[in-house]
Amino acid sequence: MPQSHRELDVFLASVEKRAFRMAEIATGNKDEALDILQDAMFKLAEKYADRKVEEWGPLFTTILQSRIRDWYRRNKVRNKFRSWFSNKDEEQDDPIQQAEDEKARTPEQLLQSGRRVDELGFAIHALPLRQQQAFLLRMWEGYSVEETAKAMKCSAGSVKTHYSRAVHTLRDKLEDHWE
Repeated sequence: MPQSHRELDVFLASVEKRAFRMAEIATGNKDEALDILQDAMFKLAEKYADRKVEEWGPLFTTILQSRIRDWYRRNKVRNKFRSWFSNKDEEQDDPIQQAEDEKARTPEQLLQSGRRVDELGFAIHALPLRQQQAFLLRMWEGYSVEETAKAMKCSAGSVKTHYSRAVHTLRDKLEDHWE
């Protein structure tokens, strides 16, 4: 295996967990997040493996954020078609919808298994997509305003605005949980 392939494997392993969590927060679905992550990793390996190692981080983040936005667009279209063709009566009789969620946790279980972390995840997931992206890239990935702007394909001023709104919203929602 050539050196660049090993370096790419090491890089992808180093970003895998954080990128998966970002996609999971954005989609609210582990399977969708895994698909997005795999697609972003494949695209980086396919198109940019020959680039310098230092370029992979911003490139991968840009690809990942693009895939998340694509997922939102596809979901918006799918949901429109679903609403046109769905029958409200059929939904009430759907056995899948009526099945008990075995993974649902009681408030006591949430408290015991890291209530604060769960609440933060829920609050981040509830943010608008652009605020969510700005917050995760700045706080989680540690990107600068400029790097975040490049990854999000917007201006530095937009990043600052989205990030500020996200922080204020999270503070308001989580003030009781993070005293």
